[in-house]
Amino acid sequence: MIRDTSAQDQIVSTATPGSAASTWRRYRWPALAALLVLAGIAFAVHGWLNASRSFDSSRVRIAQVERGDLVRDIAADGRVIAANSPVLYAISAGTVTLKVVAGDVVKKGQELALIDSPELRSKLAQEEATLAGLEAESSRAALDATLTRAKSRKDTDQAGIEKVAAERDLQRYQRGFDGGAVPQIDLARAQDALKKADINLVNAQADTRLQGQGADLDARNKRLLADRQRAVVAEVKRQVDALTLRAPFDGQVGQVQAVQHTNLVANAPVLGVVDLSNFEIEIKVPESFARDLAIGMPAQLTSGSGQPFAGEISAVSPEVVNGEVNARVRFADKQPAGLRQSQRMSVRVLLDTRKDVLKVERGPFVEQGTGNAYVMDGSTAVRRPVQLGVSSLGEVEILSGVQPGDRIVVAGSDLFKDAERVSIN
Repeated sequence: MIRDTSAQDQIVSTATPGSAASTWRRYRWPALAALLVLAGIAFAVHGWLNASRSFDSSRVRIAQVERGDLVRDIAADGRVIAANSPVLYAISAGTVTLKVVAGDVVKKGQELALIDSPELRSKLAQEEATLAGLEAESSRAALDATLTRAKSRKDTDQAGIEKVAAERDLQRYQRGFDGGAVPQIDLARAQDALKKADINLVNAQADTRLQGQGADLDARNKRLLADRQRAVVAEVKRQVDALTLRAPFDGQVGQVQAVQHTNLVANAPVLGVVDLSNFEIEIKVPESFARDLAIGMPAQLTSGSGQPFAGEISAVSPEVVNGEVNARVRFADKQPAGLRQSQRMSVRVLLDTRKDVLKVERGPFVEQGTGNAYVMDGSTAVRRPVQLGVSSLGEVEILSGVQPGDRIVVAGSDLFKDAERVSIN
């Protein structure tokens, strides 16, 4: 008997209309289509969420990256100041008498003011009297030294004569002794007298040398004291002469700070003198550019009439005040006529020129210093690493991270709070 396949068959229940299986077969394709739609919506929402936030384009500034020459320069408004404008001070307390007024043209050495200081003049008289006494003592010491040396020479000469006399006596006694006319004891006395005279001569010579050295030392000390006092008198005389304030150069009287016939304290300012032949321009440079400034750099000065003048950096302050550094620019050629103190002039300092570089408009993103910039991708700004180079007042060099034609958010990116992507409408 041949077996069939009935043993392998399984009973499958037949779904009735309205059952779950029947419903699934009926709606499975619409359900799959709905899932695909939901996935697309979720993807779009995810992209929107990645953009984090949306900003209006009016709140940001976008600039395009381009290739070209980058000129690094500094432009600033400066004011004319006198390169040489000292203020004269009262060297001592006293009553001031002014000889000029503000604006007067003066010549070098001209009297500008007189200060009457009885205290300083009295001090000069006292010091001169002291000098006279010390000079007299120095002269007396020199005379005493001369007298001491003369007396010492006299004693030495006397000792020399006594030695010669003793030698002659010894020779006479020696001949008498040899002839039997003089006893030996007298000969011995003559020999002793010669030795004594010799010792006296040696001592007299030593005394002469020592007394001369002592007298010279005393005279030298007195002379040094007089020289010291002479220097004191010269200094006080200088101070008395400085009571007359004179113009240090040809120029013009500036601000007069003292009042006529009033008492001034020591070191009080009296008046200023301005050198009209040497003006400079003072400018304030941002701290970020100050390190690039150097004395001798060329500059262009422009007056109110628009006429340019050649100049150069003459000084750069080592101090930073409120984020700025003071610098001075002098005229390289002839100084223009008619300049006045505090007159305004425009200054442009050329630092250097970079040829054929990627550059973009400078904006606040440069000062943020994060090493990133927001580059536009359609209407979305994407945060991207960007390496910056040197910068000028209007442009900044880009070393890597973007290509020519890319657009960068140069201002307003601080609103993005370091988001990876933002949408700009």
